[in-house]
Amino acid sequence: MAAFNKFNQFVEDLAKKKHDLSADVFKVILTNTAPVATNAVYADVSAGEVTNGNGYTTGGTATSITSCAQTSGVLKAVYGNVVFTATGAVGPFRYAILYNSTQTTPLKPLVAWFDYGSSISLATGETFTVNFDATNGVLTIT
Repeated sequence: MAAFNKFNQFVEDLAKKKHDLSADVFKVILTNTAPVATNAVYADVSAGEVTNGNGYTTGGTATSITSCAQTSGVLKAVYGNVVFTATGAVGPFRYAILYNSTQTTPLKPLVAWFDYGSSISLATGETFTVNFDATNGVLTIT
């Protein structure tokens, strides 16, 4: 699985109640443009997003919230995997970006990105799964 890389602004946004990790709608977009830690909102990364069509929708695909709970002072947010299925050529992309599509102030704040190491392209019928760790969660807060 690709490593979790948080956007710097996510920490401040979390402290200022910009994210409800247990209720907001979080989506994943695919891009071949390298994100940087100083990106803050969807508009900062949307120009590099994979082209709409062939099984990919601009704005990405929502993940389901499996659980968001704390145990012994450690919060773990667990989200369901996101599967993209190509109905034509999709890509190339190297990065999957997780963002909050519910929040409007700031508009669609970013959470994290995952680097898959090299560009990926999908042909008709192929799938790509952003596999969120069901054991350790997408993120933990200690």
